[in-house]
Amino acid sequence: MNIISVRLAVFRNINQGKKLMTKNLRNIAIIAHVDHGKTTLIDEILKQSGMFHEKKQTTERMMDSGDLEKERGITILAKCTSVLWEGARINIIDTPGHADFGGEVERVLHMADGVILLVDAAEGPMPQTKFVLGKALAQGLRPIVVINKIDRSDARPDEVVNEVFDLFVSLDASEEQLDFPILYAAGRDGWAVESLEDEKKNISPLMELILKHVPSPQVETNKPFAMLATLLDSDPYLGRCLTGRVISGSIKVNSPVKALNLKGEVVETGRLTKLMSFEGTNKVPVEEVKTGDIICIAGLVGASVADTIGSPEIKEPIEATPVDPPTMAITISVNTSPLAGTEGTKVTSTLIRERLIAEAESNVAITFKESDEKDAFDIGGRGELQLGVLVETMRREGFELSVSRPRVLYREENGQKLEPLEEVIIDVDDEHTGIVIEKLTKRKASMEDMRPSGSGKTRITFLVPSRSLIGYQSQFMTDTRGTGVINRIFHSYVPYKGDIPQRRNGALISTEQGKAVAYALFNLQDRGTMFVEPQTQIYKGMIVGEHNRENDLEINLLKGKKLTNVRASGSDEAVTLIPPRKMTLEDMMSYINDDELLEVTPKSLRLRKKYLCPHERKKASRL
Repeated sequence: MNIISVRLAVFRNINQGKKLMTKNLRNIAIIAHVDHGKTTLIDEILKQSGMFHEKKQTTERMMDSGDLEKERGITILAKCTSVLWEGARINIIDTPGHADFGGEVERVLHMADGVILLVDAAEGPMPQTKFVLGKALAQGLRPIVVINKIDRSDARPDEVVNEVFDLFVSLDASEEQLDFPILYAAGRDGWAVESLEDEKKNISPLMELILKHVPSPQVETNKPFAMLATLLDSDPYLGRCLTGRVISGSIKVNSPVKALNLKGEVVETGRLTKLMSFEGTNKVPVEEVKTGDIICIAGLVGASVADTIGSPEIKEPIEATPVDPPTMAITISVNTSPLAGTEGTKVTSTLIRERLIAEAESNVAITFKESDEKDAFDIGGRGELQLGVLVETMRREGFELSVSRPRVLYREENGQKLEPLEEVIIDVDDEHTGIVIEKLTKRKASMEDMRPSGSGKTRITFLVPSRSLIGYQSQFMTDTRGTGVINRIFHSYVPYKGDIPQRRNGALISTEQGKAVAYALFNLQDRGTMFVEPQTQIYKGMIVGEHNRENDLEINLLKGKKLTNVRASGSDEAVTLIPPRKMTLEDMMSYINDDELLEVTPKSLRLRKKYLCPHERKKASRL
């Protein structure tokens, strides 16, 4: 029997509950800003812990299982894994790094007894770092700080350590929390060291520090079974699956349970048809689970995140973080363009409605509401990226949709209108600081901090109303010539700051339906920037470009060259076209105005006016 077989046999014995000493169990979450290397580090932990055979082919970022996660290189959903190290079992939670998915991070910290705070050796602490670290410190967790990507040419480890310490102090960390251990690592190369002079061999120093620094779970075996549901997903065979940590007691398959919400009300009663524990990147069925472990259960249809799942005799729910309300919303409706139904298979309002309700049930950060308009639904979320990921997912499933411009959600308190405010950290070349400050100041932003960050770059911190940032990303990239980096995170609700001028040039609108002609594009390209290329299918009322003035302009892209039997020197030169402007789905969502829509199909993304007929547009503008 090889070493891998021995490890897995031990793992299964532990999972079956034959004898699990809680001192040999650790629950830890890895938290960091987006793209600081969490998922890559977990890859190395899985490989070096022997969870895979040496000859087994493994992919990069194994925890990023979704297609969108792999394509975009970001973690969207929190996931659990488990490894064995020196006879101890370590449950590891991979958390999202983008602010739009911060709600997941808040909740999963309840499952952990310790956290690894991963910080980029060049970028240092970023907005999401501050957000998740604050939540971890408030729960009394003692972080392990890992300065990752230490092999970068612009790494500045000593400065970053000082910045991390300052961040701990600003978040009111206790003396015990301020005495955090530090490791230096290159997750991609699979090594971590206590000192940069140490030999860079493997990940062992990190794993040994976890066992030494992170406490084992507190056990309450004499109490009835109770677990806090923290993550929710759907399985095609098992139905709704809830992941959480067992707070007290133990339970076996087919045992009766009930679910309580945060108010202590019974949500449902039922039986646990399946109990699963984590083994590497897989879920494995087990007969019994015990206190302290992170598990996944199936069999309940109404219970959701933040609910307490427990034995029938429990009376009080476990304290949990309530789900934060959304700060932004879009309206999703049926596709009503002349090309509707030609590229997708799911086009009816009934199918769209069912899909959105299912999303709202499994994704607690998404809210669903029937709109006053016929065949339209209001979907709330944390930001443009989260809403864009939902629309892109539906597009790949064969849906055709019309999507409105994102809008912020206001609050009313004591008769005062409040709006969401975001903390924005911008890293730009020194030469671009002036234009960035000017543009954001016009958008009601207030500058909180500005300091050099080395290598000719400056880091500027702003507090900006969320609505000011809708559509700003493309403007920012233009102003900084593609070299700037912008990071944002929700800060608070503040009194409404007044109207903000939205400057965007008018649209070039097609007057005909058919395929765009190269000759017409050539003659009209001096009127503005085109979004389409020759032979693109267009229709009346479709936005085919951006006018170089503030007003909308209707143009005919089907007008070809008139043919004669007379040939003249110089009249038949080759048509030279400027390449069209290409935008991503999120870019298009934030680009459109309130009187425009984004048409989404499995094959195409098109911008259009809400009213395709010019007479209807004029009538609507007078209302």
